Formats: sequence, C-alpha cells, structure tokens
Amino acid sequence: MKIINKILDGKAVSQQIKAEITEIVSKLSSPPKLSVILVGNNFASSVYVKNKSQACIVCGIQSEVITLDENISEAELLKKIHELNQDNHTHGILVQLPLPKQIREDRIIENIDPRKDVDGFHPLNVGHLFLKKAMLEPCTPVGVIEILKRYALPIAGKHVVIIGRSNIVGKPLGIMFLRENATVTYCHSKTRDLPSVAQTADILIAAIGKAQFVTDEFVKTNAVIIDVGINRLPNGKLAGDVDFEKVSPKVSAITPVPGGVGPMTIAILLKNTLKAYQNIMHKK
Repeated sequence: MKIINKILDGKAVSQQIKAEITEIVSKLSSPPKLSVILVGNNFASSVYVKNKSQACIVCGIQSEVITLDENISEAELLKKIHELNQDNHTHGILVQLPLPKQIREDRIIENIDPRKDVDGFHPLNVGHLFLKKAMLEPCTPVGVIEILKRYALPIAGKHVVIIGRSNIVGKPLGIMFLRENATVTYCHSKTRDLPSVAQTADILIAAIGKAQFVTDEFVKTNAVIIDVGINRLPNGKLAGDVDFEKVSPKVSAITPVPGGVGPMTIAILLKNTLKAYQNIMHKK
C-alpha cells in the first residue's frame, strides 16, 4: 500500500491563527501591547525579536522592543521588569533568552508578573499547567498541539514519544498530551535503545537540539512526526532534529524545517499576548 505523505504546514496554520487574532484585535477599544526585552547584540536573538515584532504589527498588536546593554546588571534588569509589571499599558512581557552570564535566567523569569508572562515560563504558570488551569502556557508546546488539531489528527489514545525533556518544550508538552488523553513516554540522552523506543510512537516529537538526529530507524510506518528542532548546518542551511529526506517517505504526516513548528510558536505568542490583555482588562 502506498503511503500518503502529509506535510503539516505550520506557516499556513499560523496565518489562520493570526487572521483570527487580527479580527479580534480590530474590535478592541485599545490594542494589546507586548514589551520585549533584548539584552546584548546576539544575532540570533535579534532576528527572533524582529520576527516577533513584525508579527505583532500584522495583527494590530502594539510592540515595544527594549534593547539593553550586554553588561547590564541583574538588578538593573529586574528594575526594568518591575516597571513593566506596573505599567498598565503593557499586557505582555517577554525577556529574550539566552541572557548574559552575569544574569540568572530563573531569577528574571520569577520576577515577571505571571499575568503578563506570555512565554508561560513563570513557576506559577508552570504549576497551573499541571493543574489544568494555567493562565498562560508555553508557546511552542501549545503550537504543537494546535497544529495537530488543525489538521484533525487524533491524539486521544495515541502513544506519544517525546525525545527531549527541556522545561521549555519537552516537559510541558508531555503534560499537554496527557491532557488530550494520549499515553506519553519521555526519552532523553540516558534512554536505552532510543530508536526502538521511538519506533513505538504513533506521534513522535523530536526536541533534542541535534541536527538530523532522528532517522528512519526511529520511526514506524505511518507515524506522525513533529520536528521542534531548528539547527544551522555547516553549509548554512536550516535543518530540524529529524532527517527529513530519510524519514518523510515512511510517515503519514511530518512538519518541515523551516515552516513547521517555528511559525506556530510566534502565532501562539501573539495569542498569549491577546489572552493576557483580555485577562488584565477583564479584572480592571
């Protein structure tokens, strides 16, 4: 039987979400505002921030980029975050990671107002995620669930294998899949015979941060593959954690890199900004 490959076009789905956000924002009395703090001149971080700002503009969301010196002290950065926490016109706060070595990322995240934590990284939001009542949830995991739902791919009862256990993607994504009634297995660098475990997956999530790490020996026929990774190859091209050329002929659905999970992450960031705005305005 010939396998029908389906490319899960995250860019197209993200455009749908942005259109929905734009329609809602157009009817508001005032626009939501996202404040992004960029510390230093890391090239990749600057590109990410620029993409986020452009996406805000498209949807009618006000965007502010606060660029701070690479050598700023932790105390000075905390002072700026406190100002934004108190600013009634700022509804979402995002501190672009990574931060310089003199600043403790955990300390910074803990000091963002949980109601404005559009990354969903604050311990209060993380705890609420486990209790199914989070105000704001991490963007990339939400984007993964959303792309599966928008393509009407069933989740309940499926075996999901997640390669990667980061606090940003792997761990929260597993909780979200449990919430959708999937059976979840976490894999990592200490997992024995990783390819054999991965082969049991109906839905395989690659979020390990190693270019083209997942090959066809990791996947079973007709599995659904979600590639969260984004890596720069020696030739300058972008590649995911999945070897797309080897894996795609074998599976029923797969996200490309670029154009898969990446655009979804930004779309959900905008959705979180709108949600933060609605929560804050509702409680005024």
